[in-house]
Amino acid sequence: MDLTLDQLSVVTDGRALVRDLSLHVGSGTVVGLVGPNGSGKSTALRCIYRALKPSAGTVRAGEEDLVRLPPRQGAQLVAALAQDGAVDLDFTVAEAVALGRAPHLRGNQALSARERELCVRAMDRLGIGHLAGRGVLTLSGGERQRVLLARALVQEPRILVLDEPTNHLDVRHQVELLSQLRGSGLTVLVVLHDLNLAAGACDRIGVLSAGRLVTAGTPQEVLTEDLVEDVFGVRPTVVPHPKSGVPQLLYSIHPDSEESSPSCA
Repeated sequence: MDLTLDQLSVVTDGRALVRDLSLHVGSGTVVGLVGPNGSGKSTALRCIYRALKPSAGTVRAGEEDLVRLPPRQGAQLVAALAQDGAVDLDFTVAEAVALGRAPHLRGNQALSARERELCVRAMDRLGIGHLAGRGVLTLSGGERQRVLLARALVQEPRILVLDEPTNHLDVRHQVELLSQLRGSGLTVLVVLHDLNLAAGACDRIGVLSAGRLVTAGTPQEVLTEDLVEDVFGVRPTVVPHPKSGVPQLLYSIHPDSEESSPSCA
């Protein structure tokens, strides 16, 4: 199922957080959103999972306008892993993951055998099956992040949106998570700060700055030295990955390097 943002704008207290954003995520593809802090990435995602209502423009899942859909139907199409996602009550991991089935249940309807198996498979897939009986509040930040992703997967969405899903994860789990996204078959829009991870994980990348889309394209088209300097204020050296060929950005932190960013007064 395609995801389309069409001339999306969000204005709050007279300030435009997102301006005329148009972006297409093809069915089954992984598209990354990158940009400096405050560039509108999280705001755009909140419009997709309906935590915010756009001031103008539309968000469509296939031909459906997500703003107009009943909440239950929208949640059956789109699952989200928000930047500030949390489980505040001390559910067990298994209970927290099972909450992902809520859009498909009526009232206090019990999970079916198939749904229980779905939860087990999602926990095993994220490497948290051994934590099923643990309280969520006893987990590390990285473990909780994987619980929230498992909860999103058991929702069986057609579209998955994730806001900085690699936060709190060590390198191994970052790579594993992004590899799973590529192999999920879902339509994925993901906000990432690590441009090298974005290059390796995403079919296409959209670059935001000051609420506007600067450019969108393949990692090779987008992640150039000039664009990164213009948008992020630091000039990298871009080299192809020796195996995949995707661009990888190298930065120098030596204080005398010409690539170093200006010091802050």
